[in-house]
Amino acid sequence: MLKSQSRTPRKALTARSLGALAATLLTLLLTACGTKSEAPKGDCPVCPTCPVCEPGATARPGEPAQPATPAFKPLQPARWSDLPAWSDDDLRAALPAFLQSCRAFAKRPQWSLWRTACEQAQALPSPSSTALRSFFESHFQPWLLTNPDGSSDGLVTGYYEPLLRGSRTRGTPYLEAVLGVPPDLLRIDLGAVQPELKNLRLRGRLQGNKVVPYYTRAEITKGDQSKSGRVLLWVDDPVELFFLQIQGSGRVRLPDGSMTRLAFADQNGHPYQSIGKLLVERGEMSLDQASMQGIKQWARANPTRLSELLNANPRYVFFSEQAIKGGDGEGPSGALSVPLTPERSIAVDPRHVPLGAPVFLSTTRPSTSTPLRRLMLAQDTGSAIRGVVRADFFWGFGEQAATEAGRMKQQGKMWVLLPPGAAPE
Repeated sequence: MLKSQSRTPRKALTARSLGALAATLLTLLLTACGTKSEAPKGDCPVCPTCPVCEPGATARPGEPAQPATPAFKPLQPARWSDLPAWSDDDLRAALPAFLQSCRAFAKRPQWSLWRTACEQAQALPSPSSTALRSFFESHFQPWLLTNPDGSSDGLVTGYYEPLLRGSRTRGTPYLEAVLGVPPDLLRIDLGAVQPELKNLRLRGRLQGNKVVPYYTRAEITKGDQSKSGRVLLWVDDPVELFFLQIQGSGRVRLPDGSMTRLAFADQNGHPYQSIGKLLVERGEMSLDQASMQGIKQWARANPTRLSELLNANPRYVFFSEQAIKGGDGEGPSGALSVPLTPERSIAVDPRHVPLGAPVFLSTTRPSTSTPLRRLMLAQDTGSAIRGVVRADFFWGFGEQAATEAGRMKQQGKMWVLLPPGAAPE
């Protein structure tokens, strides 16, 4: 059960107090840098190095510090001929996703940069793949995404929309609570105080007049959740609920056969700890077994140890409930606030890839060397999706999507397509 909320009235956080708070919390943030605040979809046991934590150059005692090697710019100009199998992709499958991005651009300040391309795409009458290829080549310039060290390979994982069984009332077998955002959770946008901290947010709670870390998973799940007043639904499987929190959204089938959607609303601010990696470190499974499917098998074989394992990850995700409007083919809403398109939407790091932009991805299918090369749309983000060449591939809904997402830990290259004026100088 959650600890009782402080009765002390919340005080307005002034710019001065927020500045002091940001300075204090920034120290904690930098200390934690290098850990992942959310799992890559599929509980990837090994994650790429945090790009903002590149160590500076060191010097021997008595010698002047050596300047760090200049980092490569994240976007390097490219040619269309650089994109492998660009002429083979059926771009008609990517057009609906691109038009969804245009819907989002129309409500944002960068609309002027994208307007011409978006309006001409909407006016194309049943275009062929060849016509769409000419359209993209006429309105966009490809840019190779490049890591700070000059390399252009990165990690591509996968995620999907799971299906859970649940109920609006508690009772066997529906005993696991899905929680909405608690009223005492503070979300502090550091960029509002320090511009260089843009896109960094911290979570906490008030304890008297102090901001302290929010409760951990173990503290949140302890006790009778029905008394919290924040239960959205009850589901029948703690492991499926855990992976729902990793994926960020999912569907729940209710006893009457109807379905509802759960969407990511917020999280408790604690760093994500991979339970797959923990099981490998304990010698309970090998690295190649530490997939979503492997962890579920372990859970079924060790029910009495499951709670301890799940609580080793202090991160906890809160949800909101949404209606399913477009049938099975329409994905959940991503960070761009448009529905994700199965096998055409990816999550990216928005510090390097503009949300909504087309991205040509060259990778391989999960656990194979079979090429997977197609035009994607950058329509989602994730706290673990960090780095220039980093993508999370949305596979869609259903068992096949779950299988593909759970196995996907591939290397790949990415080219972002930008209209004139949107590219870096």
